[in-house]
This record gives sequence, C-alpha cells and structure tokens, in this order.
Amino acid sequence: MIDFNRPTLTGKEAHYMYQAVYNGKLSGNGMFTKRCQAWFEERYGFRKCLLTTSGTDALEMCAMLCDLRPGDEVIIPSYTFVSTALAFLREGAKVVFADSMKRNPNLDAETLEALITPRTKVIVPVHYAGVACDMDAIMTIADKHHLLVVEDAAQAIDSYYKSKIRNHKSQILPLGSIGHLAAFSFHETKNITAGGEGGLLVVNDERFIRRAEIIWEKGTNRAEFFRGEVNKYGWVDMGSSFLPSEVNAAFLWAQLENIDAIQHKRKYIWETYQKRLKPLADKGCFSLPDIPDYATNNAHMFYLVLPSLEARTALIKYLKENGVGAVFHYLSLHSSEFYKSRHDGRQLPECDRYADCLVRLPLFYDLTIEQVNTICDLIKTYYQ
Repeated sequence: MIDFNRPTLTGKEAHYMYQAVYNGKLSGNGMFTKRCQAWFEERYGFRKCLLTTSGTDALEMCAMLCDLRPGDEVIIPSYTFVSTALAFLREGAKVVFADSMKRNPNLDAETLEALITPRTKVIVPVHYAGVACDMDAIMTIADKHHLLVVEDAAQAIDSYYKSKIRNHKSQILPLGSIGHLAAFSFHETKNITAGGEGGLLVVNDERFIRRAEIIWEKGTNRAEFFRGEVNKYGWVDMGSSFLPSEVNAAFLWAQLENIDAIQHKRKYIWETYQKRLKPLADKGCFSLPDIPDYATNNAHMFYLVLPSLEARTALIKYLKENGVGAVFHYLSLHSSEFYKSRHDGRQLPECDRYADCLVRLPLFYDLTIEQVNTICDLIKTYYQ
C-alpha cells in the first residue's frame, strides 16, 4: 500500500527531544522554542514569531488580536479547513464566505470588494496548497477599506509571492509576511512538523506585538517580566495556553535544520507528477495544479481536478483497489451542517466544484520516485 502521507523524519528529532528533556525545561518558551522563533524571523523576515500548539491556535490568536465585536464581519473562502472559520466565530464575528477562483481553489480577489460592508473588519486569504493568493489585489482592497488581513498560511511554509506594487517596487515576499498577521501549521501532513501538531503565529504589524505576547502567555505580561522590563507580572488581558512544549519545539528544530533538503525532494516528486500526468491533462481527463505567475510552488500538495464527482469517486476507488491512498479534500463550509442555516444563500459554484472534483495524490518526503511512477502508470492505465 502506498500511503497518502507519512510525516518526515530527519533522524535528529529524538536526539533534540532527549536534549530538551535533560535540559530540565519541558514547558514552553525554552531554548528550542526561542531557537525556532529566531530562525523564522531571520530566514523569512517576519517581524515577530510565536510558536503555538497548532495552526488552529495560531488562527485563534489572530482572531483575538483583531479585537472583533459581535456582528463584525470576516471574509474567508468557503473552500478551506474549518479552523479558518472557527477562530473568528469564537470571537463573535459573522463569517462571510467568498468563492474560489476558476483556475485554482484560492479566494477570488475579483469578487472580494462586493462582499465588503460597513461591518467588515478582516479578510482572511488562505494560500491553498502553498500557492499564493493574489496578495497585491487583496492588500490594495484592504488598504482602501481600512481592513486587517490575516494570512492563513497553514500549507504555505517556504512559499513566496512576487509582488509588483508593495512598497512601490517589485519584490519576492515570503507568504506570511504580507498581511498584518499570519498563521502556519506544523501538523504531520505539512511539509515540516513539530511532532504531529504545532503552529506559528506571525505578527507583521508593530501594533499587535505586545498584546500577542500577553495572549500567548495566558493573558499575563510574564514575557516582559522574564526580560526584566517589569518587576512583577500579573493578569492583564485575555489569553490561553498557546505555548507548545519544548519537546515539540525540539522536534521542529530538527525539521528546520533540514528544510532545504525536504523541500528539494518534495519539489522533485511534484515535478515528476506534473511531467508524467500532463499528457492526460492535455487530453482533458483532468486539470493539474495551477501556479499563477505571481506565485511560487512549495510542493505542499499535488492534486487533480476531475470533471465531476462521479469521475473523482471512480478514480479514488480504482487507486485504492490498486494500493494507492488518494483522498478528496475539503467540503464547502457554506453548505456544512453547522453553518448552512447562517449562510446568506449566495451560490459559490467554484468552491462546490473543488469540493466535488478535487483529488489529492500521495506526496511526502519518503515517497520514492518508483512509487510516484507506479501511481502515474496506474492513472494512465485507468484512462486507457
């Protein structure tokens, strides 16, 4: 059986976890936590980074920092994981769902402005499959309407956006560095993992840095106390237990040390899929992943978009019968059992199309090229 996913192991994880245990500091914000946070800030130029126990927790911190009030509106794509919506619903916001683009599952920036009302406070672009949304367009709209932008970059580590207008010059910007806030996930299905679960809050706007630390430290100003900035600490704001343990940070550090090798292998697998399956895509059997000219590819995911739900179901069944773990992905949140009665009734046809027609193929570091070729050969045989 070729699994859909296996978490990457570099060989150093257990060594660093052992080191964390015998350092005598297992709770969060120890040596490995600080080392990981500094790594992200130095490599990608993020203003302030805080490790979290999950990508969901990072999104929840983003929502808290947006200081929402009941009835405030937050625009998110319907084709995303439930955490994107839950983080803002917990703060009392109303979620307004946006449709996807025809060319890929990302939020369609061309339809964005029509969704903005006087109650809109936040836009949450989700970089699906690690491929950038049209951030120039999104940030221009946000600036015009004085809105916050929270990048859901759960799948987008080590991926970039080629901006043409930010700061009035062309530049390549890491995803997660463009919005006011951003959230990454280090779940075991992501390119790098913190031992199964983990996440990262990125703060790019100076206004939110102090409060982010307070929320991260359970609503206390303990971080300032440890830096010697105050002579005692206490409860000053809302917060929760968002810090991961040092064991998770130690696991993540082993992954960060090897991120370039991990990315190189994943991209080679992705490119092999692309090359082998393009002839079938050219015949109209399915569509391949779309990478706009403003985006880079971090090889988080390789997917096919089939012509119909029936076609996708049949292909997944065939691959499973032949020992390949291919899976579908999200269901549209606007039509979910939990939220459909609150949705405003607008049709979101592209989100529904991806929910019905998208299938993900195995992609993980230890997947061999022989296995990739086996999968491609099976798909070729199926269509013959």
